[in-house]
Amino acid sequence: MSSTVVARHRATAPAAPRKTAGAPTAGRRAVRVARRVVSLFGNLMMLACAAAFLAIAVGPHLFDYRTSTMLTGSMAPGIEVGDMVVTAPRPTADLAVGDVISYQIPVEDHRVETHRVATVKRLADGTTAITTKGDANENVDPWVAIISSDTVYEVQTVVPKVGTAIRVLRAPIVQDGILWVALGGVMVLGLSMIWGKKPDMSDTDEGPREQS
Repeated sequence: MSSTVVARHRATAPAAPRKTAGAPTAGRRAVRVARRVVSLFGNLMMLACAAAFLAIAVGPHLFDYRTSTMLTGSMAPGIEVGDMVVTAPRPTADLAVGDVISYQIPVEDHRVETHRVATVKRLADGTTAITTKGDANENVDPWVAIISSDTVYEVQTVVPKVGTAIRVLRAPIVQDGILWVALGGVMVLGLSMIWGKKPDMSDTDEGPREQS
């Protein structure tokens, strides 16, 4: 009698839940989330780099502004070494003492200098003679610059430390490295697309067969 009861009890006992082989585990979910985060971060970085490239390399050719990197501390603390200076044109006739402009100096290598206007003098031939001074310098620059164009480039904004990054990216060794990394990335992407492509089952799937 007792054996029969035990057998019935075993027969009616609920079966243990089976684990589904395809159910994602917590580890798989974490990996998927991490991949999505990394992919999103990579996309944001690519967009930021593309925007910076367009603003620095393409923008000056399409719009009327220029960018340059401050190489000295002569305009500190307003403009530090490595800052990117963005300038836009304004009429030379409106140039006044105190304006900060970027212009080619009339001596040495005729480099572009970004300094504050110290004096302005209108000449009879229609040109404008100016002297400039760096905010961190004690004396006025030892030259007089003659502005013969109708416009000068005045500083509109300063982007901190971006100029240093641009100079680093322009270094030959860095450009070569970026080129090889880009080529390697394209190759890896192409191989992953080839290896990861799933076969098309539409040609091999004959569908359910009729049974005679």
